[in-house]
Amino acid sequence: AAVHADWSSVAEGMTVVARVLETNKGGLAVDVNGIRGFMPMSQIDRARVENAEQFVNQKLLCIVTDVDKEDRNLVVSRRALQEKEREEMRVKLWAELAEGQIRTGVVGNVRDFGAFVDLGGVDGLLHVSEISWKRIPDATQVLQVGQMIKVVVLKIDREKQKLSLGLKQLEASPWENIEMKFAAGRLVPGTVTRTMDFGAFVELEAGVEGLIHISE
Repeated sequence: AAVHADWSSVAEGMTVVARVLETNKGGLAVDVNGIRGFMPMSQIDRARVENAEQFVNQKLLCIVTDVDKEDRNLVVSRRALQEKEREEMRVKLWAELAEGQIRTGVVGNVRDFGAFVDLGGVDGLLHVSEISWKRIPDATQVLQVGQMIKVVVLKIDREKQKLSLGLKQLEASPWENIEMKFAAGRLVPGTVTRTMDFGAFVELEAGVEGLIHISE
């Protein structure tokens, strides 16, 4: 049966529902209001898509990026819609953010110095020194990409659009009531963690290190 394609129903920038018909060499063949269209592989998702077959027979919300009625050419993008929604979320989130807030985010890029956490449109830096009260030399040892965590907003720089986050602040500081736990004159066991020219650092418990000066 012939389907009448109403090209007046599509226009650039319009949000439409595209039903995925099949995969092809460059992406996905889709149907929009009876019009056969194309979604490039790079426009399926913000993340890299390895298997396009998973989208066949699905209905995807996307944005029309190119319409050529004479050549019967229609191109749509799901990624463009995702980025538009992310930008809207980013603007909304920046207006709501405040220091001291506890937020849930997803760990993105992890480096030795820390990790970038996506709070839902805004990425913040979780420095390695703010992950745990215990000294951690490398953030990749404790965090993984895609991991969901709760963090505390430590510092906001709206002018530079930078966000500093903390994880250890969700736990009680080992330095609270430190005078009672490690009173002067008390004999306690410890583990040497680092040696320097001027002395040695000794861990008394997780997050609490003391210095034995070389003269002692």
